Amino acid sequence: MVAQNRSEERSETEKEKLDILEATQTIIKEALDKLGYPEEVYELLKEPLRVLTVRIPVRMDDGSIKIFTGYRAQHNDAVGPTKGGVRFHPDVTESEVKALSIWMSLKAGIVDLPYGGGKGGIVCDPREMSFRELERLSRGYVRAISQIVGPTKDIPAPDVFTNSQIMAWMMDEYSRIREFDSPGFITGKPLVLGGSHGRESATAKGVTICIREAAKRKGIPLEGARVVVQGFGNAGSYLAKFMHDAGAKVIGISDAYGALYDPNGLDIDYLLERRDSFGTVTKLFKNTITNKELLELDCDILVPAAIENQITEENAHNIKAKIVVEAANGPTTLKATEILTERGILIVPDVLASSGGVTVSYFEWVQNNQGYYWTEKEVEERLEEVIVKAFNNVYNTAINRKVNMRLAAYMVGVRKMAEASRFRGWI
Repeated sequence: MVAQNRSEERSETEKEKLDILEATQTIIKEALDKLGYPEEVYELLKEPLRVLTVRIPVRMDDGSIKIFTGYRAQHNDAVGPTKGGVRFHPDVTESEVKALSIWMSLKAGIVDLPYGGGKGGIVCDPREMSFRELERLSRGYVRAISQIVGPTKDIPAPDVFTNSQIMAWMMDEYSRIREFDSPGFITGKPLVLGGSHGRESATAKGVTICIREAAKRKGIPLEGARVVVQGFGNAGSYLAKFMHDAGAKVIGISDAYGALYDPNGLDIDYLLERRDSFGTVTKLFKNTITNKELLELDCDILVPAAIENQITEENAHNIKAKIVVEAANGPTTLKATEILTERGILIVPDVLASSGGVTVSYFEWVQNNQGYYWTEKEVEERLEEVIVKAFNNVYNTAINRKVNMRLAAYMVGVRKMAEASRFRGWI
């Protein structure tokens, strides 16, 4: 019975991930039609150019051998090498990895980087694995995909449940295989191994810049603005801290176990001190609210920074925020986007809002290639310049084309790939 329930849960998860891929393809089609591209451009860009599925045998600490399934998708490399994270999660599916690789292409196009999109994932639960088991899995994954990745082919990075230590193991394994040191093979590394200043907080920093720019357009002063952040992992926790330091009142945060709410503003520094390594803190409190209640709180700015499909047709009418800034991948469904736009709520889409991570990953790759490393101040200044320019481009496209910000972002993001593919003679 337990096995049957797990199988049902798995099939439901796979359906959700397939829905996300189909939703992504729907907006790409609409964006290309708006830009006047022919059908063959959509046919090329609706799926990754290649997807590799691998089986990774790992010797566990008890001596047994466990076989893990991994994926690496490379969406389009017409502009340059593909780029994207590797996630370790029990719910990883091929459809999800495909969709995420497409989003990475769009992000690279929006912030004008010389990259296409890539994405990887391994079906596993790192919370149930030891340090050494994770190292063996990380190295096994690199061995399995080593033929299709590299500093000029496809550059991995951290994602859900992966970090700088896992990137370091992967880089070391790749360097062993290639028999030379390859810091540019992967980004999100520790500083001592060629990582970049500002990489860990880059996604949240990019979201913060987008929040500031969106608040300007809505005439909302950031000082005293009521902010709700759903999710308290890497992006969510940094974001809550940045908002708090900017003078905003973070009135709600959540993790996988519930949410905290205080209309006068939460003590973010205290919560950051108390959270565990997986970003959970609400278990320490009795007076919690649900994630559903958190999303529907009366606030100025709502930031979904957790998982996909959180704002849907069912709850979109109850959203009270004036601005929704998507730090997570795909937190708002297409129907919910329509409802929020009709209600005059400004949505800053994920492919724009969360592009700070890939931007600083690009900076890291550039520094590795040059062998010259920048200060944290230099990284922050360059990130500010890139994100503000991208936000203005998407916002002006939305105004001039009379479309919502999501469609505008896709139009900006897809154009570079389409043009590069055309000049190469692929279409």
